[in-house]
Amino acid sequence: MEDYAYILDYLPQGHPERKTFKREPIAFGLGETEFKILELSPKDNVSLIIGEKVYIGKELDQRNKVQHVKRRVNYSDLTAAAHSELPYIIQEIIKNEEEKFIRFFNEAQAISTRLHMLELIPGLGKKTMWHIIEERKKGNFKDFDDLHVRTHLHNPEKHLTERIIQEMEDNSQKYHLFIKG
Repeated sequence: MEDYAYILDYLPQGHPERKTFKREPIAFGLGETEFKILELSPKDNVSLIIGEKVYIGKELDQRNKVQHVKRRVNYSDLTAAAHSELPYIIQEIIKNEEEKFIRFFNEAQAISTRLHMLELIPGLGKKTMWHIIEERKKGNFKDFDDLHVRTHLHNPEKHLTERIIQEMEDNSQKYHLFIKG
C-alpha cells in the first residue's frame, strides 16, 4: 500500500477523452514505494502541482489535498504530459531512496545460469555486470558516487529509471525488479 504519491499530471477540468455528463478533476500520481500509477481524486478547491508529493495513505484528514485514490491505472492510460514528467519523478524518487537502490547493486543475483539481474538494467552489459560483481566483492557500494568511481557506471539513476519505465510499459515482462506485477 502506497502512503505517498508524486503528481504526474493534474486535470482540473477532468479527462478530455472521457465523455461523461459531469467531468470531475483528476490527477495521475506515481506511488513512492512501489511505483504504482494511480488515478487520484483531488479535494474540492485544491490545486495540485506537477511533481508535488502528496499523502494518499489511510489516515486522510483535512490537510490532505487528495480525497481518495480512484484506481490503479496502466502506463498507457497516462496523458502525454504525465509520460513526459514520469522519468523526472522516478529519478527524484531514486535519489531520495538512494540507499534502497544501491542495495540492489550490492545484492543483485543471477536469475538463471545465463542471465543476471544486473543485465536487465538498460545500458548494463555482461562486461559492466562482471565489473560490478568483482568490485562488490571488495566491499559493498556506499552510494551512487562510490558505484560510479569504482565501476565507471555513469548516472545509475538514469539506467534504473529506464528499467522501471520498461516494467511499467510492458506488464507481460517475465522479470520484475522494481514493480510488482
